[in-house]
Amino acid sequence: MFRNFRTDIETILENDPAARNKLEVAFTYSGLHAIWAHRIAHTFYKRNWFTIARLISQTSRFFTGIEIHPGATIGSKLFIDHGMGIVIGETCEIGDNVVIYQGVTLGGTGKEKGKRHPTIGNNVVIASGAKVLGSFKVGDNVNIGANSVVLREVPPNSTVVGIPGRVVKRDGARVGDRLDHTQLPDPVIEMLRVMQKEVSELRLELEKEKRKAREEKRENEPANL
Repeated sequence: MFRNFRTDIETILENDPAARNKLEVAFTYSGLHAIWAHRIAHTFYKRNWFTIARLISQTSRFFTGIEIHPGATIGSKLFIDHGMGIVIGETCEIGDNVVIYQGVTLGGTGKEKGKRHPTIGNNVVIASGAKVLGSFKVGDNVNIGANSVVLREVPPNSTVVGIPGRVVKRDGARVGDRLDHTQLPDPVIEMLRVMQKEVSELRLELEKEKRKAREEKRENEPANL
């Protein structure tokens, strides 16, 4: 457990351009503190000391604003940026090298028992305010756009945006830089572009019909005289 502490600090230094040194990261990054507290709470949870585990996790929630259930399984090199308002459920599983921004919920959809939270693959970015709800898998190398609501399985190498979340890119290069989630495709803008194209095509067709009508009118004028 403690061997991961140095890796956690180095992960932040690699991913956050605002991080200046290890001392600053260790003392001021609430996302890091939440991860450390979770590692301790999870150790107690695996030994069936559930009350102690929950006390640790709730204390961490009070100080960091990040709620990670002690039963959740977290891989290496998780980077929680800003972190306020993040909720990670009991049966959630998170892979390696995952980035989670503030306001994200990895939750369930009801009161069912057993596995009820998502499984997040490796190299996944979950942008601000996104909700991933239910027991399904989010594949490796997935980008989930800000404020998206994901309710079903996501294939690897995909980009998901919208409410409900839908795949807008798959099996291709990532959209922009891995951490630059502002460059994810916007389905509303894409729809407006399609509509604009259709309107332009209709205008061209209308102009053609008008020209055709004028030509027919000129051709018929001598006959009418």
